Parts: sequence; structure tokens; C-alpha cells
Amino acid sequence: MKNFSLSLYAFHLRHTLTELPDEVVTDANLLWENLAKVGENALLFIGLKDLRSKLICYQNNVYEPKREQGRKTEWLTDAGSLDLGSLPTTDGFKINANLQPFLLNDTYAVDLTLFPESPNISIDIPKLQHFKPISLLPANIKPSLGQTLWIYGEVNPNEDCDALAQQFTTALVAGTNLNPVQINKGELFGSLLFEYQALDPNEPDNPAKQCQISIIINNSQSSTVTLAETAYDWLLNLLCSYHKILYIYHLARQRYREARTIYSDLEKKIQKFNSLQSNSQIQLTDLKSLMAEIPQKSFDYTQCLQDLQTHHTAITTNITNYKICLDKIQTIGNGNSPQSWQDFLQKDCHKWQEQIQTDINYLAPGKELFGQLVDTIRGIVETQQAESDRSLERTIQILGIGFGGGAIISSVVVQHIDKLNKPLAAISPDNQPHPFYASLLLSFFATLLFIALGWLITKRSRT
Repeated sequence: MKNFSLSLYAFHLRHTLTELPDEVVTDANLLWENLAKVGENALLFIGLKDLRSKLICYQNNVYEPKREQGRKTEWLTDAGSLDLGSLPTTDGFKINANLQPFLLNDTYAVDLTLFPESPNISIDIPKLQHFKPISLLPANIKPSLGQTLWIYGEVNPNEDCDALAQQFTTALVAGTNLNPVQINKGELFGSLLFEYQALDPNEPDNPAKQCQISIIINNSQSSTVTLAETAYDWLLNLLCSYHKILYIYHLARQRYREARTIYSDLEKKIQKFNSLQSNSQIQLTDLKSLMAEIPQKSFDYTQCLQDLQTHHTAITTNITNYKICLDKIQTIGNGNSPQSWQDFLQKDCHKWQEQIQTDINYLAPGKELFGQLVDTIRGIVETQQAESDRSLERTIQILGIGFGGGAIISSVVVQHIDKLNKPLAAISPDNQPHPFYASLLLSFFATLLFIALGWLITKRSRT
């Protein structure tokens, strides 16, 4: 390929709705840090190694995102594109590099482009390794939203472009566990477009571990480069929206699975509650224990549902942005754009948007069920607690009446006990008990009598 270029487009989340206006996510600067590491260990461009000193969001090599506030441009540099310098190769040519860093709303975006010093230098598979493509893969860049590797080259009309695209794609991920699969073939600005998705077999659904590969081969001397430069901003934002859509849908599926797990736990608690209800000797402590477990689960479930609603709003917004970008690209391309990009918008985006809404509709009744279960258990607990309190109160009243009455009788007997001066006699059928025993027995029966009287009084008052 001549007029060759290899570009990395990577996107990393800077902040979310949960952060305050002057706050960022924990690893917001990870993209810039990893690019600097690539400059230190693989692509030894001086400008890439010293990237931190060129970015607005760093001061003295320390990340300070507050410095981005108030900027009226998406650029994260004062000088626009950064010339990173050049590197010599063993094949006698130099590789040049430039980097364009952006802040696109809540997302850091970077365009790192490598190209031979002369457009007439032909790059084949062996020479591709001078560009150290392995250093540009997700394992090293680690962008939270995803990335695209973009190759452009010009060939003769008789070149087997399909085979060439496959060879370059395989060479890009050589030595890794990524498995590239061609997903689309079309045209972009008059050149052939081959799209591949390289998945991590350990996490095939994680967009942060995937790498989209786009191979653009110009075999017809089309003005692709000129048109791509005109549409640059729209292409960059289209890729950003594309990766954010994948990322948001991935998060939505995760939250849905978490909500389903919580809902399953709720169903088990309902079964436990029904089991307790069927037990005539239902224990108040069991109900209180069950009720104590539900509020946290209910909160987690509500949070999952709220996150799904947020994801639905976010994916709808990014679908709109994607459409706007695609329309602009189509206008620049004289009414033409890759059919796969249109299919993504009309099929995949619509399906995922509807899926999230379906998940929300499916899970929403569970939120009410949590509340109803808590209210039901609370009602039973309060009723039983009230019954228990009333029973205790009645018992205290009965005993109060009984012991109070018994105390009165005892006090009367005590007033006359000094008149009883008989000696203590042995208890036997022939001997009468000592008057002391008589007074004690009288007090006991008096207490029982008043307890019975108290029971009748409290029973009548309850009815």
C-alpha cells in the first residue's frame, strides 16, 4: 500500500451524571497515561513520551481536569494537532506521527496517526510491524468506551483487496488472543471499506476489550483523502457515538441481569413469607428479620431500574448524534455512505433501544411488588406487635389488681396478727395450724380472687 496511514481512534469516559461538574471518574486520565507509556516502551516518539506536558489537563505532569473548564474548543491543546516527531526503521525509512486530543462532551478522544515520511513508500505486511500495531491494541490503550484501528492505503486496480485487507487485519493483532472477524464490506468516499471486529475470547461482550478494525483501500484513485479530511469532525464524532452506543448497551444488559438476580431473590422472600403465613405459630422475630432484609434489596432494585432509564436516555441521545454525523458524511460523499453504517443505525440501534425499554417495562412492576411486600409484612408485624403489647398490658393489669387486692388483705391481717399468741404447733390432723399460716393462706386466696376479678374486668373492657 502507498500513501499508507495507520490511525488509532480511542475513546475514554471522562465523567458521568453521578459526578459533580468539577469531578471526573476515577480513571479519567487513563487514556493519556497509557499513551505516554506507549511512547516510553514501544513507539519511542519524543512527543508521545512527553504527551502530558502538551495537554491542557496536565500541569507539571500532574493530571488536573479543572484546567479544562471554560474552554470554548474541543481541543485539549493550545496548538491543535501535535507533531510527535519521527522514528527510523531498519528498512531505511522513517515513520512520522501526529496526535490530536479532544474532549467531546463527557468523553476523551484521541487520534494517533502513524505514516511513512513519504507517501510513495509502499507498506507491506513485514513493514507494518515497524508501526508496532500491538502497542495500539486495547490491552495497552485500555479505553473504557472502545477503539478503532483505521488503515488507509492506495493500491493498483488489479490488487486482490479482499485478501489484502484480511492479511493486514491478521497482522494487526498478531501475537494476541484477539480473533478478528469480518462483519461488513462496503465503500467510503469511493474506496473499498472492510470492517472487522476483533473480540477478546475471555470477554467477547465487553466493548472495552474489543477492537474495531477498518481497512480502507483505494484502488480507483478516488479523492478519498480529500473527502475524509472534509468530513473529519463528523467521522470522529460518528466513531465516538458508535462506541458509546455499544458501551451503553453493554452496561444496560449488565444492569438488567443484576435486576433479574435481585428479583429472583425477591420471589424467594415471597415464598418464605407465604410459608410463614401458613404457619399458625408465626414468629414475630421471623417477620421482623424478613422485613429487615427487603429495604436494601428494594433500593438496589430501584437503582438498577433507574440506571436502565438513564441508559435508555443516553443511548437515544447517541443514536441521534450518530444519525446527524452519518447524514453529514453522506452529504459530503455525494449522497453515499457505507451501507453497514446505515444498517447499524436502522437495525442494531433501534433493536437495542427497544430492548432497553422492554427491560424497563418488564422490571417496573417488581418495584411496586417490593413496596407491597414490605407494607404487607409491616402491617402484620405492627398488628402482632399491638396484640402482644395489649396482651402484656392486660396481664400487668390483672396482676396489678390481684397483687394489689392481696396486699390490702395482707395489711388487714397483719394489723391483727399480734393478737395471735398461741405457740407454733406441729401441723397434723389433730392440731389446728398456727394463725400465721391462716393469714398467709387467706392472703394467697385473696390474691387469686382479685386476679380472677381483674381478668373479668379486663375481658369486659376489651369486648
